[in-house]
Parts: sequence; structure tokens; C-alpha cells
Amino acid sequence: MILSTSCLFIHWFFLFFSFFTSKGDDNRRESSAFINPDMDTETYYEGKNMALFEEEMDSTPMVSSFLNKLANYTNLTQGVREHEEAEDGVRRAAVMVPHMGTFIGVYLPCMQNILGVILFLRLTWIVGTAGILGSFAIVSMCCICTLLTAISMSAIATNGVVPAGGSYYMISRSLGPEFGGAVGLCLYLGTTFAGSLYILGTIEILLLYIIPPEKVVKETTANDMRIYGTCCLLLMALVVFVGVKYVNKLALVFLSCVVLSIMATYAGAIKTAIKPSNFSVCLLGNRTLKNEMFEKCAKTDVELWNLFCDSPYLNATCDEYFALNNLTEIQATPGVLGEVINDNLWGNYGPDNMVIERKNLSSVPAEANNDKLKNYVFNDWATYFTLLVGIYFPSVTGIMAGSNRSGDLRDAQRSIPIGTILAILTTSFIYISFVVLFGACIEGVVLRDKFGFSVKTKPVISILAWPSPWVIVIGSFFSCCGAGLQSLTGAHHRVIEVLHQTSVLWISLSQVFGHGKANGEPTWALLLTVGICEIGILIASLDHVAPILSMFFLMCYLFVNLACAVQTLLCTPNWRPRFKFYHWTLSFLGMSLCLSLMFISSWIYALVVIVIAGCIYKYIEYKGAVKEWGDGIRGLSLNAARYALIRLEEAPLHTKNWRPQLLVLCKLNSDLEVTHPRLLSFATQLKAGKGLTIVCSVLEGTYMTRGDEAKKGEQNLKAAMAAEKTKGFSHVVVSSSLRDGFSILIQSAGLGGMKHNAVLMAWPTGWKQDRDSSVRRNFIETVRETTSAHQALLVAKNIDHFPANQERLKEGTVDVWWIVHDGGLLMLLPFLLSQHKVWRKCKMRIFTVAQMDDNSIQMKKDLQMFLYQLRLNAVVEVVEMHDSDISAFTYEKTLVMEQRSQMLKQMQLSRTEREREIQSITDVSRASIKRKKCSSADAQLIHDRNTASHSAANDKAAGATSDRVHMTWTKDKLQNERNKHKENMAVKDMFNMKPNHSNVRRMHTAVKLNEVVVKKSCNSELVLLNMPGPPKNKKGDDNYMEFLEVLMEGLDRVLLVRGGGREVITIYS
Repeated sequence: MILSTSCLFIHWFFLFFSFFTSKGDDNRRESSAFINPDMDTETYYEGKNMALFEEEMDSTPMVSSFLNKLANYTNLTQGVREHEEAEDGVRRAAVMVPHMGTFIGVYLPCMQNILGVILFLRLTWIVGTAGILGSFAIVSMCCICTLLTAISMSAIATNGVVPAGGSYYMISRSLGPEFGGAVGLCLYLGTTFAGSLYILGTIEILLLYIIPPEKVVKETTANDMRIYGTCCLLLMALVVFVGVKYVNKLALVFLSCVVLSIMATYAGAIKTAIKPSNFSVCLLGNRTLKNEMFEKCAKTDVELWNLFCDSPYLNATCDEYFALNNLTEIQATPGVLGEVINDNLWGNYGPDNMVIERKNLSSVPAEANNDKLKNYVFNDWATYFTLLVGIYFPSVTGIMAGSNRSGDLRDAQRSIPIGTILAILTTSFIYISFVVLFGACIEGVVLRDKFGFSVKTKPVISILAWPSPWVIVIGSFFSCCGAGLQSLTGAHHRVIEVLHQTSVLWISLSQVFGHGKANGEPTWALLLTVGICEIGILIASLDHVAPILSMFFLMCYLFVNLACAVQTLLCTPNWRPRFKFYHWTLSFLGMSLCLSLMFISSWIYALVVIVIAGCIYKYIEYKGAVKEWGDGIRGLSLNAARYALIRLEEAPLHTKNWRPQLLVLCKLNSDLEVTHPRLLSFATQLKAGKGLTIVCSVLEGTYMTRGDEAKKGEQNLKAAMAAEKTKGFSHVVVSSSLRDGFSILIQSAGLGGMKHNAVLMAWPTGWKQDRDSSVRRNFIETVRETTSAHQALLVAKNIDHFPANQERLKEGTVDVWWIVHDGGLLMLLPFLLSQHKVWRKCKMRIFTVAQMDDNSIQMKKDLQMFLYQLRLNAVVEVVEMHDSDISAFTYEKTLVMEQRSQMLKQMQLSRTEREREIQSITDVSRASIKRKKCSSADAQLIHDRNTASHSAANDKAAGATSDRVHMTWTKDKLQNERNKHKENMAVKDMFNMKPNHSNVRRMHTAVKLNEVVVKKSCNSELVLLNMPGPPKNKKGDDNYMEFLEVLMEGLDRVLLVRGGGREVITIYS
């Protein structure tokens, strides 16, 4: 065992050693997906033990040479090669091996983006408003939503290599380019509005807590936010433009500020439990006062007195509520007390401009003075549970920060699941613990003070910090700055670049936003991002921007869960995630939770975002996806199609559900282009985009020699179908003969219940001029095979004269000549044509033929009643055809037809004999070539014998030549003499022959019926005729085509219709 293992190890060692040494000797350019495609295979593998496979080395390289480059992503297979090569085939720069691990590349970026502005500026207000239980519910819902999303994302991320693009890449490859484009836009907009959120948070900290309130614009605070926010955005954009690497270097500095702030908060909570802080709150009655304008909470304080009285004197007129109620000073952080927890356990929602009051403190009511309300702390807008959900959710949206860096990770499949889930668990613990600490340590009136006006205009969270509130102020400021810079660089900067390269949406905008710096940075994309980010800043309210941000990220998370659920349920062979802790029920639960949170936060915003995503989806679907990634939606469609096909096979098709499923037989010219494109136009007009359409053609030969031509012909068929707006499938087969190819298509085209039931083809117009009878035979055999297969047949004469899809027939008629009953197909076809805008204004006329014994009046009434029951609008006319003698014209026309057929037979016979003689001469020539190596004496002997044989033949002597040569030439000459005699006799018989009585009757019917049709329908836009079947005796095939030509003579657009042997229209509902 040990010896065999050692031998195996030595074998692989030398194999890899030989690969690396040979690799260093020559530097060849790689132009394909495999290693060294230009290498001389015979030289490279000469003398090696792989000679059995050496002829296939160009397309299937050795595993030993393939594995090394595949492992380093420098030589990817065809399925993922688009990440290494541009669309135009230009090679990109050498791929640098990524070096970031789980902690630096995923865990810390997620922590930095999750712990941010909401934690420091809004979480205390959420706890005070929703209460401990309500806040716990909000935090739990959002954290569970992101955790389920992270589990789904981990499964997708570990199902293959994840290059740059992160979540957009994963979703687009799992759900397709349509979903990928829609999700990519949501991810981009969400990340961009996140930048607006962080910038607004930065300016709020700057204006309220760091610098004095010196306002640039005196009217409103919103204008201050807009001006300072715009300046901050431009400054950050300049930093990003100068160099992204500086932002990445400062990321750890910004994250350290967040960590220090969190540690200071925990330390402050422990200190408060031991000794309460010095921050106090002043209450007038039970109302909370803004204490930024006075120092002492006493009516003797001059500054406080002046806020409610008109003069500093004791006899001044004061506010009634101020005069009737006493001032009370309480601790803002009294420590961990049961009373505080009881007050903060339940929610305290209220309307807009409601003064914040303490519940268990009594007060004397008084008439409200609106001028004095500005001295109290009040709600800046109405509060309710769903509002708080929308505001809080952005605090958990940083889970994509690690996946967006997937291109920089050493092992994305390992780092993304571990780093993201650990970051979510860590931040969830921090948020939940902060909810408990805030509710247990801080007074409720202070928690409901959003901006900290009751504690000297400090962030409420800062009064719990140790050793100083400035730790929180400075830490939160730099945290928001860093998160804003990361939003402009780390996430959308990469996502928009990948979108630009792979999405139809961004390719459409590439002329404007496709330019950048020499190093590849998308500068114009950065300007677009700055413009969108400015929209969020102009809103000038962190609370209004947060729900918008929540919608976009929730939509993105919804699609992540959907992608995982679809892939898991489909059980595709390629779905093999290394992350095993997932299940489709978890993904479905996460998807449902995302959708619920969207409508809980704001149903208006939710509908707007869904409409935006839907529009992007339809736009990409309309434009057509640039790439095919084998997504789950295609697999879902395949499963649905399989299920539908099986259901269709379970029961026979009912007449009410019958519609023409067309097999269109097209002819390709020498350039493999469609000869009659109007045949596709007519199929489109007949189908109106409904049902099945299969467009096929046949190439004569073998697939080994004409396989490439078949593929090119199929591409040309698809192009012609797209030009004529024909929706369906195309296929080109190669067969030894056209007849066999058409037979194969008629028998095997389609699948299960989606098989064709009608064949559409063009009338072979040049069959008379063609001396080869194969065209005529192919057509007749096609008619016979469709009849045997119980399929309808539609033959269009002068198909090139049919209207195109762009034409509009403003008037005219579509005439139906109903001679024999064919299952009602003749009635149904004009109705289907009238549904298309080309034929919509044409009226339908139905003609039927009455014999001598028929009651024409009753026939017309019956036909009108039948059409009424069929719900068809048409003009009915009964044409009487009386028995008449066969005219001399008909007799002569039949005679000419039979003489022509006889002449063609003689010409075919003569040609066969000529071919036989040519073949005989060819055989003699081949035999003489083989005898060239004989000796000169033998050659002279043969020459003498040949000379003697020719002389003997001329003198009618038979003794001096060899038997073989004498018999060959004598037999041929004798056969030629007999053929000449037969031809002379045939010509004499041709001029003395009499026409067959059956053919005369058929010709008489065709001539008389043609006279009536031309008289009634010569000006019609389209004439539909019953197509008579071919004769059962194949000896009459020569005359069948002539009968059809006489029947259609003098008509421009004709459609011969032959039913499939079943009823296709019914009077019942």
C-alpha cells in the first residue's frame, strides 16, 4: 500500500515537473479557453504515453496542464470565460491574485456598514417610541430577514467561482440577466441612497453637536442640511476621484472609531449601574423642556424665566402653564432600575407636534400657548410602528459589503458565508443588547427626544458613554464619513462597472457613462452616482431617506432568497453549494419576510420600487439578453414546459382548443438564404403570435460534410423569422435526399403535445420548366405523407405576391370556395387571418357549388344558419354548375397534357440510357488506368487487340478479337439501335394516342371550376380552395400537378387547403 502510494506520488511529481519546465521554455499566447492551443501537438506529445489521445489534444488538453491555471482562475472554461475576456475578444490585463481574507475582506466591511448612522442617531428614539418590546420586535424581524438572506447568499456564493460584482453577479447568474439587471439597479440605487443617508447623518452631527448653530440660510434647517450636505458630497466625490486606495486605507481608521464608540457605550452602561451620570432633565409639570437656553432647572433662573414671561420682573405676565406647574429635575440616566424598565417597556406613539410628557408625573392643565410650545421637546412628525421599521432597516443593510468585494477575496466561496454570517450575528447581538441597555438605563422622556434637546443638545446615546460624550460624537461623525465614502467606492463603484459590462441596460447608456480614467475607474459612472446621491441630500431628512433606502435593499434581498429557492427546488445538476446549512423553506421565509417588510415600511414606496424593477426587467427582456448564463429561470421554464407537455399528452385535444400548429417548409438558396420570406410573413399573419410555429428546411448531403452549412442556414432562418416577426422555432436537417428530409420533418418535428398539425409550403412554380421530375415527385409525396399523418396542408401559390406585415389591406374580400367538407378548416382560416391587422378590413365570402339535383335556395339558408352558429360573419353565395358536354378545348388540353407526360418519360428514358453509356465508358477508362503499370509488350498486345476489334466490328467479323472486348461494344451498339427504334415507335404512338377518359373528366372539372372561380373571385385579395388529393395510383402523378395548375389558372393569391381528417371548428361553446 505504501509502495503504491509512493509510486503514485513520484509519478504526479514528475508530471507536474515536466509541465512547469516546459512552460518556462516557451511563452505562447493563449487565444482559446484551453492551455497552449497553438502548440504543435505532434511535437509536444511525441514520445509520451498519451498517443492514444494526441489527435484530440487541440480541443481536450491534458488534465495535468489544465488544472493549475484553472485553480488560479487564469484559464476558465467556456461557461465563465466572459469574466476574463472582453466581448470584442480583446485580452484584458493580467489578473492579479487577490489577497484579502475573511476578516479583512468581509467581516470588517460588513461591520462598518451595519454599525452606523442609525445606531448612533436613531436607535434611542426608536426604543423610546416603540418601547423595549416593540424595539425588540423591530430589531428581531430585520436581523432575521438579513440572516435568512445571508444563508441564501452563502449557498449561491459557494456554488462556483464568484468574480467581481458580488450580489449582482450571483443573482444574475441564478435568475438570469433580466432579474440581474433589475436587481442590479435596485442594488445600485440602494447603495447610492445609502451614501445620501450617511452624508445627512454626518451633517446632522456636524450642525447639531459639533459646531455652533450658525446657519447659512436663516429660513429653515432643511436648507442648512442641503447646503452643507452638497458641499460634503462634492468633497467626498473629489476624494474618490483622486484615488480609491486612500479610502480603503482609511477604512480601518473609521471602523476603529465605531468600535471605540460601542465600547464606550458598554462601559458607560456599567458605570451608570454603579453611579448615575450628571446629566439631568428639566420638566415643567410633566412636560420636557429644552435646557439648552438655561443652566438651572428653577423658576428663579433668569434665562428660564424669560422663556415664559414677558419681562424679568416678578409682576411680569407669564405663560399660564408655567405659572400653574412646578419644575422638576430628574436624572437622565438613573441607572438600571425596575421603574425605568417598566416605563420603557411599552410604546409611546403620538401625533405630529405632540409635547413629550412623562406618564407618572402629574400636571395642572392650562390653555395652550402656541408661542411657548417651542420651549418644549415635541415630536417632529407622527410616529407609528411601521414608520420605525422603515427607519431602522437601513442599519442592517450592510450585509452586501463583503460580497461586493468578491473580486478582491482570496477565497470568496469560503469568506463570504463565514464573514457575512459572523458579522450579522455580532451586530444583531450589539443591537439587541443596546435595546435592553437603553430601555433599562435611560429615562423614557430622554429616549423619545430624537435630537437630545433635553440634555444640552447632545446625542442621547452619548450621555451613556464613558469617559466622555465626545467619544460618541467624534466616533459617530467619522463613522458616518467613512460609510459615506465606502458607499461611493466600495460597493456601487464595482457594481456599476460590472453592470456596464454585462447588462443590456448599461450597454444602452454606454455612450454617455462608459468612459473613465486610464486606470479603468468609471469616472462618468461616479458622476452619475453623485447626481443621484444629491437627490437624496435635497430631501434633507434622514428619516425620509431611510425608507427609500430600505425599499431598494429589501427588493435586492428578496431576489437573493428567490434565487436560492428556485435553484434548490429545481435540483439542477450544477447546483452543488459547499455551504450545506440552507433549505428552500428558509429562502422562501426570507423572501416572504422581505416582501412583508416592504409593505410594512411604506406600501407606496414598495409599489414604486416594484414598478421600477418590473420596467427594467421588461426592458432587458424586450432588448434581449446579451449573454446566456444558464440561470434558474430558464430551468424553471423547462420544468414548467415539461409539466405542460406531459399534461397535454394525458388527454386528446378537444375541438374547441384546436388551432393550427404550423410546420413551415422553407427553401434555402445557394447562399443559404430564405427563398420566400413572405411565407414566414403569412405564417405570422395566420398565427398572430399564438400557438406553435416550426420553420424548417432541408439540405441534401451528409451531416459530416454540411454540418456547418446547416448551422448557418438555421441562423439565417432565425434572422428571417425575426425580420418577419415570426415567433417560433427553426431547424435545418441534412439528409441524403430532399424527399427523405421532408419526410423526417413531417414525422418527427415537435415534441409531445406540441407537435404540428398543419404543414405550410409554397407552390413549386417552376415545376413545368424543370426537366428533373424530383420537384414534382417531392411535392406529391409531401401531400401523401401529410394525409397519412392526418395533418392539414396549406399550399400558397404566388407567395411572393402576398402582403407583408407592414402592409394594410384597406378593402377587398377573402373568398372561400367550399367544395368538399374538410373538417371546417376552410372556415377557420379566414377568421384567423382577420385577427391580424393586415387582413382586418377584408370581408369574408363563402362560395359553395350546387349540382343539378341540389336545392340551391335551401343550401344557402342552411349555410347561413351554419355560419351563424359558428359566430362567423360572411357573405354566402351558392354557385350552380350544370352538367355540360366536354368541350373540344378540354379534350385537346387533356391530350396535350398526356402527350407532354409521355414525352417527358421518353426524355427520361433516353437520359437514363445516355447515363448508362457514359458509365460504361468510365468503367473502361478506369480499367485502362489500372493497366498502365503493365509491361510495354502487354500494352502493345492490348493495343493490337483493340485495333483488331475495331476493324472486325467495322467488317462485321467476329473471330480475331478477345471475347470480352467484342461482347462489350457489340452489346452497346445493339442496345442503341433498339432504343432508336423504340423512340421512333414512341413518337409515332404519341401522335396517334387518344386521351384517357378518366383524365378527360378530371380536366373537365378543373376547367369548369376554374371558370367559375375566376369569374367570381378574380379581384379578391385571397382565394382559398379545397385541394384535391393525389391519385391513389402513382401512374397518375404526372397529370396531378397539371390539374392543380388548371384549377388555379388566372388567380393571383391562392391558398390550397387540405384538411387533416378531423373537425377543427364547432358550434358548441
